[in-house]
Amino acid sequence: MSKDTQSGLSRRHLFTGTTALVAATSLSACGGDEEAPLIIRPDGVPMSNFGKESTAEEVTAGLDLSGKTAVITGCNSGLGYETMRVLASRGAHVFGVARSMEKATDACNSVVGTTTPFSGDLEQFETMAVCADAIGATGAPIDMLILNAGVMALPELQQVNGIERHFVINHLGHFILANRLMEQVKSAPQGRFVTVGSQGYMWAPDTGIQFDNLDGAWGEYVPNTAYGHSKLANGLFSLELARRLGESTATANVIHPGVINTNLGRHYPSYIRIFANLFSWALPFFKTVEAGAATETYAATAPGLSEISGFYFEDCNPVVAGQNMENAAMAERLWTVSEGLTQPYLVSSASVVDTDISAPRTWAEPMPSGAVPFRK
Repeated sequence: MSKDTQSGLSRRHLFTGTTALVAATSLSACGGDEEAPLIIRPDGVPMSNFGKESTAEEVTAGLDLSGKTAVITGCNSGLGYETMRVLASRGAHVFGVARSMEKATDACNSVVGTTTPFSGDLEQFETMAVCADAIGATGAPIDMLILNAGVMALPELQQVNGIERHFVINHLGHFILANRLMEQVKSAPQGRFVTVGSQGYMWAPDTGIQFDNLDGAWGEYVPNTAYGHSKLANGLFSLELARRLGESTATANVIHPGVINTNLGRHYPSYIRIFANLFSWALPFFKTVEAGAATETYAATAPGLSEISGFYFEDCNPVVAGQNMENAAMAERLWTVSEGLTQPYLVSSASVVDTDISAPRTWAEPMPSGAVPFRK
């Protein structure tokens, strides 16, 4: 039975709660003598001819994205920059978001094509609300909203207003942006939400999202556990978003880009960073930045995915994710909790958001509205 028949959706296949095994964590791929991990493919989702070594340029070859608008966070470096560069080269107008206007402008000015810089810091919720409103003021339907930016492996437990910092940056900041741009994505002929997750979701606590301990105080602090917790949140957010999009033409999918030596790993100990800089080219589980950007670019542009929603992709192909990534009840609860944590900055509070973001505020403080789009 096809997925759309099972779920009652006429236009696309919605991810259901199947359980399965997925590939082992990236570092386990080092062992050449080990048996290859079992990968389960979901029913009803087309396979591509691309794979681990495919690049963002290759997966978009022949596509004309003229007239389409893409929004991408983390546009100033790594995968975000490469994704912006390739989408702009294919004709899309890319709204590049970085933590500062200087970084966003420098990045946008350095690529060929049409780009517009915007600023928003994922851990400063008021700036994400202002950023979203600035994008909204352009009036452009958003064909691709790519939630790409993130932080990884903070060496010590850090909190933002009492919430563990990976969770704030990787999940809640993007939750606000997606909320405030929801209608613009839905207004596109076939808008797509693409969340950059990670196979690191496997590092999350076995019990899943720690709703009663979002401060990260789970005993001894382990950087990868905190990161994995936030990546599980990314996956569950995308799953619940796909359900909430319902019969609209918009879709939501989450991807694992692979292991890439970018500044995402800047918080790892120096000996790990030195090793990666020296030997990543020779290690089979590392990807180049060009290949690392391929899966998010593929999910955002592939014509064959226009009716595919609620799935998880690795190496430009769908994989059935394991553990709690398919827990629909947990995904729904995460959505509700996330709304509670970010309520003053959601679209229901849009009338009280302003452009003055210089003074520090607590999350509970609403802000007045009205932002002017930044343009190159």
